[in-house]
Amino acid sequence: MKARKTLFAAVALALFSTLAHAEQVQVAVAANFTEPMKKIAEQFEKDTGNQAVLTFGATGKFYAQITNGAPFEVFLAADDATPAKLESEKAAVEGSRFTYAIGKLVLWSAKPGYVDAKGQVLARGDFKHLSIASPKAAPYGAAAMQTLDKLGLTQKVESRIVTGENITQAYQFIATENAELGFVALSQVTEDGKLVSGSAWQVPAEYYSPIRQDAQILAKGRDNPAAKALVDYLKGEKAAAIIRSYGYTL
Repeated sequence: MKARKTLFAAVALALFSTLAHAEQVQVAVAANFTEPMKKIAEQFEKDTGNQAVLTFGATGKFYAQITNGAPFEVFLAADDATPAKLESEKAAVEGSRFTYAIGKLVLWSAKPGYVDAKGQVLARGDFKHLSIASPKAAPYGAAAMQTLDKLGLTQKVESRIVTGENITQAYQFIATENAELGFVALSQVTEDGKLVSGSAWQVPAEYYSPIRQDAQILAKGRDNPAAKALVDYLKGEKAAAIIRSYGYTL
């Protein structure tokens, strides 16, 4: 009985110690990484006791918010240029920046069979609305425009382009069939390598600049142990497995 009480006390002490040191970290996350990051944050909390409080949005808008004093401590961008700029401006911890994922662009429709395997639906032009994320605020939007330029279709379809504030809104326009098709992140429409719904064409990587997505600890997270813990966790195998399952490469 005494041994059992001692064991119980030891377990309780260890649990109390973990909870006592648990911290929160405020995280700005590029909209394309919404679903993977939700899963990573859940697993991170289970494994470390720390809580990642997530806010999702467009990388360009996050840059403006961060430079204007927003309380974010870790930033997961949809590109590598914005984190590099924040680091050069001393708004991020120097040396904390790394590439956590490389994104892929896909032309997608919520309608099965609508988008063909080679994306020729774009050239046919028998659609009223083509949804993309804002090219100025979202790297996936810029990649969409690069793809249209590469195909020589920009002028043909530009009057039919509807622009979402970020990649999530661009996806919603298509999912609700307010747009017949559009460019989104592969991670939004696949899981475990399979298309979740609708029809899609994965855009060849050479059609657009590589979407290297960098993460970093921001200046406001410099002294927060949970910020470093999250960044370290993102580099680990558990996070990597989740990231790969959504179609990203590392």
